[in-house]
Amino acid sequence: MKRRIQSAERTESSEEFQPDRFRSTRLAHQTETAEDYVELIEELLKTRGEARVIDLAERFGVALPTVTKIVTRLHREGLVDTRAYRSIQLTQCGSALAERVKRRHAIVVDFLRCIGIDEETARIDAEGMEHHVSDQTLAVFERIIRERGSPASQE
Repeated sequence: MKRRIQSAERTESSEEFQPDRFRSTRLAHQTETAEDYVELIEELLKTRGEARVIDLAERFGVALPTVTKIVTRLHREGLVDTRAYRSIQLTQCGSALAERVKRRHAIVVDFLRCIGIDEETARIDAEGMEHHVSDQTLAVFERIIRERGSPASQE
């Protein structure tokens, strides 16, 4: 029986059995949380002047210990600075990441709007897509946006 399974595995097409096919998706999932957090921290710092654990918990709809654990990880990765009883601050690396994520998000929203998706749906869909879009795909999105004109200018 074991030999039959092994020979069946060997005859499967190489396309069906490639771990590389899903590598970029796995990598995107690993960075998704960090990207969402630094993006929101930057937004809170700009709009409220501070980013607190309680604010993040409310906006993400998660418990305080969950946010604390993630912020600790972000600190360890050099993306945020934290001090007891102080607002969370982005490091230079954290700010750069937040800007890249914000730019990617805007491109995806604009592209979805260019192909006829309404504003609200485009913003919701872009929230997940932005983490999984390659640089090559983003470049094509930008080209299409330029060719068709900015969605905001068409309204």
